[in-house]
Amino acid sequence: MIKFFKSVVHEMKLVTWPTPKQNRRDTITVIVTSILFAVYLGALDWVFTSLTQMVM
Repeated sequence: MIKFFKSVVHEMKLVTWPTPKQNRRDTITVIVTSILFAVYLGALDWVFTSLTQMVM
């Protein structure tokens, strides 16, 4: 078990962590993409709901 944790610590030291600038850019990208996808799905829902109500 101790060997495992030593291995984990060693691997974590080898990780290339993102810079704060990269982190900020990636976070903004995820938020904007999520908002756009939510708007797209909301629009599709509205269209299909309207079409369904017209047919019925």
